[in-house]
Amino acid sequence: MTDRLTAAMISHAAERLRPVVRRTALEPNERLSGLLGGQVLLKREDAQLCRSYKVRGAFNLIASLAEGERRRGVVCASAGNHGQGVAFACARLGIDGRVYVPSTTPRQKRQRIAALGGDRVEIVVGGGTYDEASTAAHADSEDTGAVYVHPFDDVRTMAGQGTVGLEILEQSGERPHTVVVPVGGGGLISGVAVWLREHSPGTRIVGAEPAGAASMRAALDHGGPFALPELDTFVDGAAVGRVGEHTFPLVKDLVDEIVAVDEGAVCTEMLDLYQSDGIIAEPAGALAGAAARELLPRAASGPVVCVVSGGNNDVSRYNEVLERSLVHIGLRHYFLVTFPQRPGALRHFLDEVLGEGEDIIAFEYVKKNNRDTGPALVGIELERAGDIDSLMARMKAGPLTVERIPPGSPLFTFLL
Repeated sequence: MTDRLTAAMISHAAERLRPVVRRTALEPNERLSGLLGGQVLLKREDAQLCRSYKVRGAFNLIASLAEGERRRGVVCASAGNHGQGVAFACARLGIDGRVYVPSTTPRQKRQRIAALGGDRVEIVVGGGTYDEASTAAHADSEDTGAVYVHPFDDVRTMAGQGTVGLEILEQSGERPHTVVVPVGGGGLISGVAVWLREHSPGTRIVGAEPAGAASMRAALDHGGPFALPELDTFVDGAAVGRVGEHTFPLVKDLVDEIVAVDEGAVCTEMLDLYQSDGIIAEPAGALAGAAARELLPRAASGPVVCVVSGGNNDVSRYNEVLERSLVHIGLRHYFLVTFPQRPGALRHFLDEVLGEGEDIIAFEYVKKNNRDTGPALVGIELERAGDIDSLMARMKAGPLTVERIPPGSPLFTFLL
């Protein structure tokens, strides 16, 4: 097996996968087209088998195993979607497997892995992050001889995921000006980039990764894969602390730009996909659309394609999604307010500080044992983002001591 992915490998993967996976739609999106002033198309991998593109890479790798390797079984690490692809492939091909997941993997994804794999697949919780689960899965592979099915850093996986790019070109009426691809470990964008550079070299390729897990940007800055010291796992499908040894050089050589997308922007796009377009996207699935609307130049001279990479979202997370979105677009703000020690201070705040359309959505004394002197955490929701300036002016004009909690503050980890 070569260490460098080629377009021929992607073509072979497409032949292997054609009877198995869905050829997902490439469809115009009026909302994003209006925002960008030009045609935007969505590649709907949220409608794929297992509701994610990951099944392409997992099935391609496992189906290519020799008979002796199949008898030893397979093992993988996954934040959820890759595990579902492995589970599907194991059940379809009659191979035993173990899927190691981090404890942050949503319950919905764990249940889907179990349902897809049946009695062929065992789920093992291996640490709090994907990288910890990966370490545990590698140890299992070394101890048992099971074949490790890498979610991104194996050319067989990358070839399967690259069939997304093959389909985009087959389905496009004209060559895309830009293709925006979500980035975690780099498997999908590597495969897409290899195919596009071979068959549509003029297409601009943009990778979108979460700001709290910008491992590809770190690798590019350091000249090679680099382990992030901290990781925000909210965008769980793309929260990888270190990109792949095989994926990195392809991204470095073939991809035009890597952009970091704020998690709040991801949440806003998730909500718009659901409310305006009727599309249920997981956080990683909204990365490309969020990058397009916030970071790309408007009115490209040709179609812009955004890959909606997955739709495995746990509905219990929508409260957090809404919260992050409202903070990001400037409609929700938090303050530490110290009220003066006199009667009617809270009433003054309600009557004189809050304006029309401004509502308190959170109020809690920080020092519960002394409500006379302790500051209160106050959350306020605005009707318009621009109203924050007048609210701050009224706060400063009154007898209150007010400290605004900025969105990047560590205190927000206690609010979200």
